[in-house]
Order: sequence, then C-alpha cells, then structure tokens
Amino acid sequence: MADRALKIAIVAGEESGDLLGADIVRSLRQTTGREVQLVGLGGRHLQALGLVSPFDAGEVALMGFSAVLRDLPRLVRRIGQLAGIVADAKPDCLVTIDSPDFSLRVAKKVRAANPSIPIVHYVCPSVWAWRPGRAVAMKPYVDHILCILPFEVKELDRLGGPPGTYVGHRLTHDPGVLSAAKAQGQPRDLSPDRVKTLLVLPGSRRGEVRRLLEPFGETVSMLRARGHRLRLMLPTVPHVADTVRSAVTRWDEKPEIILEPERKWQAFGKADAALIASGTVSLELALSGVPMISCYRLDPVARVVAPYLVSVWSALLPNLISDRALIPEFYNEYVKPNNLARQLEALLADSGMRTWQKDGFAAISRRMATDKPSGEIAAQVVMGCVKRVSRVE
Repeated sequence: MADRALKIAIVAGEESGDLLGADIVRSLRQTTGREVQLVGLGGRHLQALGLVSPFDAGEVALMGFSAVLRDLPRLVRRIGQLAGIVADAKPDCLVTIDSPDFSLRVAKKVRAANPSIPIVHYVCPSVWAWRPGRAVAMKPYVDHILCILPFEVKELDRLGGPPGTYVGHRLTHDPGVLSAAKAQGQPRDLSPDRVKTLLVLPGSRRGEVRRLLEPFGETVSMLRARGHRLRLMLPTVPHVADTVRSAVTRWDEKPEIILEPERKWQAFGKADAALIASGTVSLELALSGVPMISCYRLDPVARVVAPYLVSVWSALLPNLISDRALIPEFYNEYVKPNNLARQLEALLADSGMRTWQKDGFAAISRRMATDKPSGEIAAQVVMGCVKRVSRVE
C-alpha cells in the first residue's frame, strides 16, 4: 500500500480553491514520496499537476443569488455528474475546497454512493457569520474541516460541526506576500507632491467587476480633480481581463493592467494604497501591509435577502481576525466616488488612519503565523484520514 500511488479526488471550482488544492498535492508528493493521481474538478493550477477536469471549473464559479438561480438546472446536473465520477474512481480521499453550495453537495452525494471514501473539506464555510445550522448538517458526510482562520476550530465545536484543524492560510508563507510585505516595510515618501501608486482591484468575477469598475473610475477622476498625481495599477485574472479592458477605456486615466502573478506582488510592494472589491484580496493586502478601502455591490436578489441571513459585523477577513474595524467598508448605494476619494486621501498621506491600518495588519500577521506552510499541514490531515480508513480495512 505504501508503494502504490495515492488517488486523491479534488473539487475546486474557484481560482483560490484551485491554488489550495495544488498546495496539498505538491505537499503530498513531497512528504510521502508517492505519486498522486488526481480525479475531480479544478483549474489551471491543478491541471498543471495532472488533473483532467470533466468540464470547465469556471461553470460553477458563480457569484450572487441571481446567477445561481439562473443556472440552477445546469449546476444540479454538474453536481450529479461529478459525484458519480468521484464515487466510481474510489479515491483514497475526497478533498472538497471552498464553494460550499456546490462542493458540499458533491460531497453529500459521494458519501451516499460510497461511504468508505473519507471526505475532507478545505476552507470552513462561514457558519460563524450566517446559516449556523450548516455546521451540524455537515457532520454526517464531512469527516474533517481544514480551517484557514484562527477562530474557526472553536466555532465548529460550539456549533456541533465536524472536527476542524487550523492549518493557517497559504498567504502567510507565500513568497509573493513576503516580498511585498518586505517592500512595504521600507520608509515611504508620502509628501503631497509625490506621484502615488494606487492599486485598483475590482474583483475576479465578471458580475462584480461590471458593478464596480464604473464607480472606481469615477473615484480616480475625483482624486485627480482634487490635485492627486496617481499611477494606477490593476492586477486581474485572465477570465475577466477582457471585461476589465473594455471598462477602463472610458476612464480619464488608464491603469496598467497586470495579469502575471509575479508582477502583481511587485505592484503590492509598490502600492501606497488600494481600492478593492470585498473578498480574499483584502487578506492578501493586509498581510502585505497595503492600506485599503473596500467596496461591494450585491446583485438585486442578494440585496433583498442578505439582511435576513447575515449576522456577522464585517464582511472582511482582516477586520474579523483582528476584531477591529481596520478597513472601511462601503456597500451598494454607499459606494459613492466622492466619499471613496476622500477616504483614499487619508490613506495616501502620513495619517492616523494609515498608521491604524498598518499596525493592525502587523498584528494579523503575528496571529495567523504557523510553523509550517498551510498546504503541508493540510496534507498531513488528509493523510491521517487516509491511514484511518486503511487501518479499518
């Protein structure tokens, strides 16, 4: 058994989940010395490691209630198709990653079809923020949860969910983050006459990009009108690059569009501040030490139902981890360019608001630190589940 290849099933529908899955696979190969055969769903990072997806992972990377409702019949078919593929492959372990409304439905069907397959879910669903009943509902078909936030293990226990392990966040050991943080730690000239570098990050999904790029462009125009000299840098991902290019043609000042990961982290290191869409990028920037403000515009259906479902006080991970309102958040009708421009002005200067954020980000880095990279800790948990099943057999 120790000599044969490991067969690992992975379900990762998002770019961020694809990266987490690739980390696990590389760590499994390195720590066990065994070949790892892959089955399931993933993007470019997992495909580079040998995964052949039955369909494009982008099909299930949907954002917003309206998008999910519109594509529900196709999603249901894809869930059944993928669960059948995984169950028939009889992997040593199934690792579902994030995207809980899709991946956990696959997990539930796999458990029903073949209860002998251990199932690990990576990235704890936000049961501490909304729909807490999901924690106990996962217990019959999820054997272990890999948590990326320090407080989630206790929350799972409190809510009666599956056991969890804090594996840390891949970003805390990411070379790009570390290099950006080093650059941000150097003395910085914030004098009023200096050209400032502003990062613009409108999101990684087409819907959120379309809803935010217009007010972001107006914010930039407002800053220029108020006398600021700016260098604009807009890191994005390939599948929304055309949408971004089309939208920024109408801007008064055109940003430099960045697709390469290495150049993205270089931009983070150079940035004086950032204007972002609420999401994982807030944690990337916080660990890099880049001051920011955050915005989001929900789709029409989500605007109606969100107030009844969400109980958490902030949507931003850095705020939740620090338990402080470090980063200003603006949603829906409050995404007003004249306000956003004034908020950014405070971050582009040597101000108390800037110092407040930078000190808070340093505290977050200390709290999230782990002795090993998250992928290595996650791989150890996966192997523990594989070995437990092997002993039973």
